[in-house]
Amino acid sequence: MAGIAFIVLANQSDPAKHRMVLQTPDYDLTVVAVPDYEAAVQVVKELYNEGIEMIELCGGFGNLGTAEVARAVPKAHLGVVRFDGHPGLDGASGDVHFLRR
Repeated sequence: MAGIAFIVLANQSDPAKHRMVLQTPDYDLTVVAVPDYEAAVQVVKELYNEGIEMIELCGGFGNLGTAEVARAVPKAHLGVVRFDGHPGLDGASGDVHFLRR
């Protein structure tokens, strides 16, 4: 089975440093912390190109952020943990936090 990735939004994180791989008997789970949607898009493209086809996004991703990732890797299997009012984003959805207009 190919690997699985979980992308976590964490302010001031560096995806090159804030990542780990959890090896299980069935698959490797790569966890990467990203500071914003732009970094998430870059990371999921890289992971997909490395062969990871199953990607889950943390609950901080709003509908718009999820759509950005989905457009970046349209053939990946994409899942999303859902809740608005993410405590790590001062009670906001990632859409409000990252896409203030």
